[in-house]
Amino acid sequence: MERHGDDDDPMQAINNHDKVYGKTFLVHDLSGSLLPELEEQGAMRRNDYYIPVSGEEKAADFGNTKDGGVSQYSKYDSIPLNSLKSDEAASDPKQGPTFQDGQRRVDYVLTYHVQKPPSVCRKTYRFADYHILRSLRRSLSMMRSGDTPPSKEDPEIAAHNHRLDYHEDDKRFRQTEFEDNLREMGLELEKDEGNKIPGIGFLKIHAPWNVLCREAEFMKLKMPTKKVYEVKQGSNVVERINLFIHKVTAPLHPKVEPNRPQNVKHLSHPFSREKQHLFDLSDRESFFDSKTRASIVYEVLKRTRCTKAKYTMGITSLLGNGVYTAAYPLHDGDVDGMGAEANDRKILYEEWASYSVFYKYQPIGLIRKYFGEKIGLYFAWLGVYTQMLIPAAIVGVIVFLYGCATVDNDIPSMEICDPRNNITMCPLCDRACSYWKLNTACGTARASHLFDNPATVFFSIFMALWATMFMEHWKRRQMRLNYIWDLTGFEEEEQAHKDHHRAEYEIQVMQKTLKKQDMYPKDKKVKLTCTDRAPAYMMGLFLMLFMIGVTFAVVFGVILYRISIKAALHMSSNPTARSNIRATVKGTAAVINLVIIIIMDEVYGAIARWLTVLEVPKTDKSFEERLIIKTFVLKFANAFSPIVYLAFFRGRMVGRPGDYVYVIGSYRMEECAHAGCLMELCIQLCITMLGKQLIQNNLFEIGIPKIKKLIRRRKSDMDSQQQEDYNMTLQRHEKDHFLGPFVGLSPEYMEMIIQFGMVTLFVASFPLAPLFALLNNIIEIRLDAKKFVTEVRRPIAARAKDIGIWYNLLRGLSKVAVIVNAFVISFTSDFIPRLVYQYMYSPDGSMHGFVNHTLSYFNVSDFKPGTAPLQPMHLGYEVQICRYKDYRETLWSNTPYDLSKEFWAILACRLAFVIVFQNVVMLMSDFVDWLIPDIPKDISLQIHKEKILMVELFMKEEEGKKLLRDNHTNQSPFQPRSRPASHTPSNC
Repeated sequence: MERHGDDDDPMQAINNHDKVYGKTFLVHDLSGSLLPELEEQGAMRRNDYYIPVSGEEKAADFGNTKDGGVSQYSKYDSIPLNSLKSDEAASDPKQGPTFQDGQRRVDYVLTYHVQKPPSVCRKTYRFADYHILRSLRRSLSMMRSGDTPPSKEDPEIAAHNHRLDYHEDDKRFRQTEFEDNLREMGLELEKDEGNKIPGIGFLKIHAPWNVLCREAEFMKLKMPTKKVYEVKQGSNVVERINLFIHKVTAPLHPKVEPNRPQNVKHLSHPFSREKQHLFDLSDRESFFDSKTRASIVYEVLKRTRCTKAKYTMGITSLLGNGVYTAAYPLHDGDVDGMGAEANDRKILYEEWASYSVFYKYQPIGLIRKYFGEKIGLYFAWLGVYTQMLIPAAIVGVIVFLYGCATVDNDIPSMEICDPRNNITMCPLCDRACSYWKLNTACGTARASHLFDNPATVFFSIFMALWATMFMEHWKRRQMRLNYIWDLTGFEEEEQAHKDHHRAEYEIQVMQKTLKKQDMYPKDKKVKLTCTDRAPAYMMGLFLMLFMIGVTFAVVFGVILYRISIKAALHMSSNPTARSNIRATVKGTAAVINLVIIIIMDEVYGAIARWLTVLEVPKTDKSFEERLIIKTFVLKFANAFSPIVYLAFFRGRMVGRPGDYVYVIGSYRMEECAHAGCLMELCIQLCITMLGKQLIQNNLFEIGIPKIKKLIRRRKSDMDSQQQEDYNMTLQRHEKDHFLGPFVGLSPEYMEMIIQFGMVTLFVASFPLAPLFALLNNIIEIRLDAKKFVTEVRRPIAARAKDIGIWYNLLRGLSKVAVIVNAFVISFTSDFIPRLVYQYMYSPDGSMHGFVNHTLSYFNVSDFKPGTAPLQPMHLGYEVQICRYKDYRETLWSNTPYDLSKEFWAILACRLAFVIVFQNVVMLMSDFVDWLIPDIPKDISLQIHKEKILMVELFMKEEEGKKLLRDNHTNQSPFQPRSRPASHTPSNC
């Protein structure tokens, strides 16, 4: 191939630089391999365009003769890739986006910053000798052409530009070395800087067949073999029942899989290059799907290191240091539009991510195929959890309706509402509050009965058993998915990869190693360990305790708000404000708690991540588990601290009139309403649960992406039509660049774990919690689906056999829920006092007289100085004796105001109920756990059958090899010599 005439003139190439900038070039020889000189000189390959130089200069640079240099370079050429057709046009829609040749598919994309230099003359390079030679060439070329040298720059500006150029060149050097190492690993690369996104360059990565086979064998990926076997669903009766159920529920199944269950399954085995004959390799393009190819490339990227820098850097460190700005696999295609081809992403959008199909099952198989096992397990777990909420919600609604139906027959509520009782109650606060009538609490008492009735105890027991059933059902579902997805032997694979260190840990070790080498003589051996992280652990522990203390301080602040607002409203002259004091204080305090919880959730999430980063865990799994534990502890304390206070601390240790316990100054401890604190607990739980679900979970997830899109449109100069036309011209990797990054599943799991705590821990006070959780999850599934399909980049397909540490958290919450509900029923509700009164103190065995039994007497003359009401005649008459809710001795006893024997009897019954309830419910839960096997019987039989078939397959293979060896052994050694004489034609 002849050289172009202008290639010998370097100035002509420099002048033409601005014309070619922004285009991408493939530099190759006739065989398609990379330039050997580019492999030797990393600095020559840092630019995305190549300036041709003369043959004399080539000889001077590379030590070749003039003729040799020309002859060597005459076979190379630079081809602008933008002159070829785009990858969208060249690619097969089934194959996905490809390189510019239209053959090699894009498996992964790295993005990086591209800065157009002000002039080619002001460029720095890492190698000083090359920089000097380049400057001499420019000077000689300008002298020959008669051009005037450029004017000198301001020294300060030049120094600043030099620092910036050095920083950018340092990034380009690391980028070049990393890409060289990727090529050595067998990956094929292609750069694209002539795109429609200014300042962003794309590095497309393709894994050829040999790399896929090598990495699949290293990762022990289970792939389907040619051997198939029949899958039996059990006995004939069970199979017929399953088929009938499948036909009945056919309208609920998404249109992505065959309507009839599959009766055959491919036998799977870890891929091996020595046993390729076992696998169906007739179509190599589809043998490894796009999800598997991307995960293989990601494994190669994680193992590839930059070793010439000061520290060994992997892809995580390169992303963190800005060498690359993003790394992601590509989505299969578009989800809407007239030109959108049929692909898995579009099917998921239509059959899963649409609100119109909220009543259908999720296509878990297709989710796993597109996103991987880890995300597939999350949505499978979320689906099982949502399905199990249906019976819990139905029973909760029945319990609530039972309370509504029996509220008019509730004797204690009728006694409170009866104005004939004429019971005068003591003031609720010092000085500002006055005496009040008990019948004014009629509404609160009737509302409390909706949630505080005998059915609540039954519902608490039911929910404890429900939690156990849910955990067992999920374990069985998980085992079935493990069998279907060929994850039954995943423990060994996970053990093989658990020692992979994080890049941050390696950098930390390297930094400490270099410091030790500077401190100690060089002949001493330095151990590459990172054991001095105890200060980070201690600081993390103290900071977490401090943040939990901040949460308690916030709760205490809300308590002071309630007390002060209540006193202020009592002093108000507005009768309307004074009549709605309790409702105003309860509602505003609950809203304030909700706002604080939402704000502190974000703060605690950032603090938990920062503390985990400080600890520098060794592996990704360790980092994830520590982050989850810290985030869960902080967010759990944040969400449940106000609820725990209302359930177990409010109304306790209050004291009595004339001898109250004061919080601070003249503010005394809060009292519960006469009907108990259960109603206020219900209000707080309802507002917190609904507020977190509507605002934090749904509104934020819907609103924030829309706000970002609106801001992006406002910044753009194009109208909506121009923006749509512009998007149509973008290629797949450019479209995915505008999507948000995938931040992991931890936020999604955390939402559901906190919700699970709301549903189970205090369900005795709020039986409608399962219903609200069910309605939220129906929306949450489709909302998360739409986010994964359309709003975030495609995540790396990660293999997982279970949901990890989240299962342990769920199991722990289900155990704690039994204890919490036992204490709520015993100490927060009036269930135990009512039973004790009915069976021990009631004259006729009914609830008549219960309200009077719970009230004690107080002589107003015993008020301490300065605590008596300022308006003692508020009711229109002088009050001498008032009543308050407590079990104390009467005024005419020898020990007035002391705790009565009824108080100790009820306390003993409360503690006995907690012990009995806890042990009985846990015993029933353990019995259910023992009764239901973790592995379904049919799955156990199929797994055993797979092992037998695999052994038979390998035995047949060994027999075939042995037969082949016997044939070679029995063959005569003189037979080849007789062939020329016989002139018999060969079959080979």
